[in-house]
This record gives sequence, C-alpha cells and structure tokens, in this order.
Amino acid sequence: MKAALHGVRRRFGESYPLVIGGRRIETEKKIASRNPANPQEIVGVVSSASARDAGDAIEAAGNAFEEWKRRSAAQRADSLFKAAALLRERRFDYDALLVYEVGKSWPEADGDICEAIDFLEFYAREALRYAQPQPVVPLQGERNELVYVPLGVGVVIPPWNFAGAIMAGMTAAAIVCGNTVVLKPSSDSPVIAAWFVDLLSEAGVPDGVVNFVPGSGGEIGDLIVTDPRVRFVSFTGSKEVGLRINELAAKTQPGQKWIKRVVAEMGGKDSIVVAADADVDAAVEGVAVSAFGFQGQKCSACSRAIVDEKIYDDFLDKLRRRVTRISVGDPSDPKTFMGPVVNEGALRSIQRYIEKGKAEGRLIAGGGRAGDGGYFIEPTVIADVAPDATIAQEEIFGPVLAVIKAKDFDDAMAIANNTEFGLTGSLYTTDEHKIERARDDFFVGNLYFNRKSTGAMVGAHPFGGFNMSGTDSKAGGRDYLLLFMQAKTISRKVDSPDSSDLAEGF
Repeated sequence: MKAALHGVRRRFGESYPLVIGGRRIETEKKIASRNPANPQEIVGVVSSASARDAGDAIEAAGNAFEEWKRRSAAQRADSLFKAAALLRERRFDYDALLVYEVGKSWPEADGDICEAIDFLEFYAREALRYAQPQPVVPLQGERNELVYVPLGVGVVIPPWNFAGAIMAGMTAAAIVCGNTVVLKPSSDSPVIAAWFVDLLSEAGVPDGVVNFVPGSGGEIGDLIVTDPRVRFVSFTGSKEVGLRINELAAKTQPGQKWIKRVVAEMGGKDSIVVAADADVDAAVEGVAVSAFGFQGQKCSACSRAIVDEKIYDDFLDKLRRRVTRISVGDPSDPKTFMGPVVNEGALRSIQRYIEKGKAEGRLIAGGGRAGDGGYFIEPTVIADVAPDATIAQEEIFGPVLAVIKAKDFDDAMAIANNTEFGLTGSLYTTDEHKIERARDDFFVGNLYFNRKSTGAMVGAHPFGGFNMSGTDSKAGGRDYLLLFMQAKTISRKVDSPDSSDLAEGF
C-alpha cells in the first residue's frame, strides 16, 4: 500500500480525456480533482464535456448497442470477469487513488475497491443466471419461453463517496445486461472513473459500450437525462438531484418511444436504536464506527442514536470517551481513522449544521475544525436533540451525530420512523420480542440487529431503501439486474407436443 501511494502520487496532475466511441478527446474546459487532505495538490486534470460532447456520447452508445446487445450473456459476463481480475491485481493502486481523490482511510479505500470487485463478479454471474431458461407454465400445443432483453442506452451518474464500488457496480450492471452507457462521474472523483473505463477496455469491452463524459450538471446533466435516445437513468446521490432526475425523466420528449426507467438511491437519515436491555459497550462501538467511518459520508451512516432514557446517561458518557479516541488526519497515514470531508462546500455546509445543532442540543464532543490545510472536521456529537430538530431530520452527510432520548421502546420506534428517509437502521437489544417488533415496524431497506448500520456486503445485504431514500433498487441483490432488462415472452404453436415440449418450461 505504501508503494502504491508513492506510485499514485507520482501521477498527480496527469490529464484524462473524454472517451466517446473509443475516441479520446481533450477539451479546453477542465475539471481539477483535488486532494481534500491538501487541496493545493491536483490528483488529476479531467476534460469536461460540452453539450455537444454529451450528445455525441449518446449517439456513440446507440451505435454500439446494436452489436453489444447481440453478444451472448456469457461473452458479456466474461468481460466483467476479466475486469474483476485486473482490478484485483491493481487493488492497492486503486486504494491509493481513493485515499488521495476522496480522502478515504486505508481500510475504507480497500473496502470500496473490494466491493467493486464483488460487484463485477456478482453481476456477471447474475447475468448468466438470467440467461438460463426461465420457468413458465407449460401449455399443450405451444412451446413457450420468457427471455430478458436489454433496454438500450443508459445514463449512469454515480456519487463520489463510493467512487470505486458504486461507480463500477452501476456501470457493470447496465452493460452486462447488454445495454450501453454514458458515464458521468462526480466532479469530485472523475480520475478513478477514467481509470475504470480504461480497465474495461483492456478487459475487452468494445468501444462505445461505455462512454466517459465528466462535466458539470448545469451544462450536461439535464441534457443527458432528457435526451429521447436515452432509455434509462441510473443515479446515486442526493435526494434533491434524484427527485429532479425523476421529474425530468418522466416527461416524454419529442421522438421518444418509451417510458424512461429511473433507478435511484438517494441517501438517508439513519438511526441506531439502543434499547434499555442492550449491551451498552457494543452499542457505543457500533454507533461510533457507523457515524464517523469515512467522516460520516455514507448514505448508510448513523446520524441519529436513539437511546432509552434508562441507559441514556451511561451511553452518552461512554460515547463521549470513545469519540475522543478517534484520530483525525491525513488518510495516507495508516494510523488515521477519519480523514477530510470531500470539498470546501461540504465543509461549510457541515459547519452550518453544527452551529444549528449547538442551538438545538448540547455539544458533548467535537464541533470544530481539525488538522491543517485540508477539509478536516472533528467528530461531533450533539446530545439532547429533539426528534423533530433540524439536525435530526436533514441529511448532513458529515461527521455529526445527534443523540435523542426515548422514553421507552415504543417511543424509540416512533422516533426511528419519523423522517422522510428509510435506508438503513440498527437495533441493539437482547430482547427477542423487540427484535420481532422491529422486523415488522422499523421501516428501512436494510435493517441490522446488534451491529453497525454501515458495511453492506454484496450478495449478503442487498442494498437500497424506501421513501426518499430511493427506489429500493437493492444493489448487490438477485433482483437488481431486472432493473436494466425487460422481459419478452415468445410462444410457438406446435402440432404434436411431446413430453419434452411440456417439460421445457421447467
């Protein structure tokens, strides 16, 4: 890892062009990807697409679709298997890039890239499963089958917080189903996306199947979402942007032949409930790691701890002591637990929420800047917060935890469900009755018992939420690829069905 960090640092300032239909295009307008731990350092300079470039990328994707859709599922899956093997070989280089480009600690960066590898492997195998004969009820006199076919050209808009895993997973899921993609990465993490597009090409993905068009949302965002040639939009990011995409995509454009499909994951305001009978030490650890891992910049991060009043004071005392042990600093140092937030805008927004929180509750840890030069914030805990307070309702996306006192378990469950989001949640308890109650009533897409609210594993924890957390798309789950395909039933009349015809559906 140390060698990889040195190697990536030597590449600081490299230029990365657009990739459209296999053509590498340098533009006059650039995006500078900065190291949030030291914003003076330029990790890479990436060409920024114009409206014309974006239109060319959609056209290139449409042309490539005609050949790519005819490749077998096995051929498309093989490209993903090869990409996974390449990424596994270069794992530490990609880890190092995440450390520099978005400020991830060593473990957070490695978890991100390992998840990207898992997505490539998992979706490739899922594509093979869906390519097998699907079960239909046999009907005498006919031979019937159901097959899945790709949608067409899609727009993929991934976030910066899992700049490797989510970007790779969204892209891989779309193309392994036979679709082609216009990939618009976050302007905070375009370099790793450029690396990944080149890796896909090396793995055998043809020109035009994935087109790399970073650019400002104002210049190309609405354009690529509303273009009538685009069949679907896959998005992960804020609620506000996700709702706008959903609204824009819902309006049919002249020449459009389909209802656009939107796959959206839009964040959360996630709670960990600590019941009176919980193991307090375990709950404190789970809350601290969930709230402050990667600086609280995960949609699954714990931003609310809802604690039964019987153990509230004990929990707060132990949490305060635990949080003071969290190390904040340059994530290239392996001893660092918390690095910087992603950019200056995020820093200013989080600081405003902290000031609001000081008025809404009692500051017991953190609250200020940390480190020198970078976008560092202390891990911050605000206690005695009302369930309807601003910092208890709005997504902060930073290292700020609101602690809320509950009268009893019924009150705690009501508080846990009082936001517009529904992504992840955890319950610490030793009472099986409370666990059964939470199974039914805790309204989140990913519910955990006696463990942290972060760290979903591909295949084991299909990930996606309810309400304003998105479309419950369940990334890393067995039904995720269905969002990028459509089902086609094919029936053929036969004169003399035999037993093999009747059995074919099974």
